[in-house]
Amino acid sequence: MIEPGKLNTLEPGQKRRKLALTFGALERDIIGIPEKGNEYNFKNVPRDEYIKRLVRIVISDPEISPEAKRQLEVVLEQEPLDEKRACNLARNNLLSILGTFPAEWDFIIAPHPNLSEQDGVVQKRNFFPGVFVYAEDIRSPFNLGSVFRTAEAMGAEKVLISPLCVNPGHPKAIRSGMGCIETLGFEKKSLDELELFAKENSLPIFVLETGGTPIEEFDFPKKGICIIGSEELGVSPSALEKATYGRVSIPMTGLKASLNVGVAYGILMQKWVESLTEKTV
Repeated sequence: MIEPGKLNTLEPGQKRRKLALTFGALERDIIGIPEKGNEYNFKNVPRDEYIKRLVRIVISDPEISPEAKRQLEVVLEQEPLDEKRACNLARNNLLSILGTFPAEWDFIIAPHPNLSEQDGVVQKRNFFPGVFVYAEDIRSPFNLGSVFRTAEAMGAEKVLISPLCVNPGHPKAIRSGMGCIETLGFEKKSLDELELFAKENSLPIFVLETGGTPIEEFDFPKKGICIIGSEELGVSPSALEKATYGRVSIPMTGLKASLNVGVAYGILMQKWVESLTEKTV
């Protein structure tokens, strides 16, 4: 967060970029998933008043369109202030001036159905007991954050990670995870530790990798651990040996026949959840 007065010392382009980042941080703070170190902490200025001051700076920008200016003025006139809408509208208009667009991870997530009445902290989440994902050596923080976000959204119990995975506490992982890393939690396990954990909890292990049973034909277990591999190398030979339940693949027809690991895991989880839903009917 930056004091409004300091913005006047910045050149126009830098001021717009700083404002856009600040509005994004405010949006996450408003919905209860602030980035560490970017929580709203100006004790002498209420957050809604701080937002109003920043929005007025955007309104005074000579590059803002008349329509955008009008929309922001209307938002400021409303009482109480719709903080989330004010920040989102101001941020997107700034990005339009800058010639950039918000990344997918900047979008606001849907409200969780089980929130406390006090501060929006998730007290209890719905999930499928015994459904785990093991991320093996994923190096991209954005990809790892995406895995957490998908796991939480689709009802996995927990994410397990290998010792060589990128740190889930990396700022880019936290950003793309949209609060799901903190909500889910994780455990770091070697492949041998994973195998022991699976045996102790009667969890079959399978892998998402090429050369396996097509996903439409795969018999998903009611409980289990799915191993997903690194961006460059896929699932390791050692991990394949642990996957005694089998290998599932996503058929593709494109020339590249390649999917981002986060996207591939999302497709797998959708099919796994469909199978679990059918088996409980």
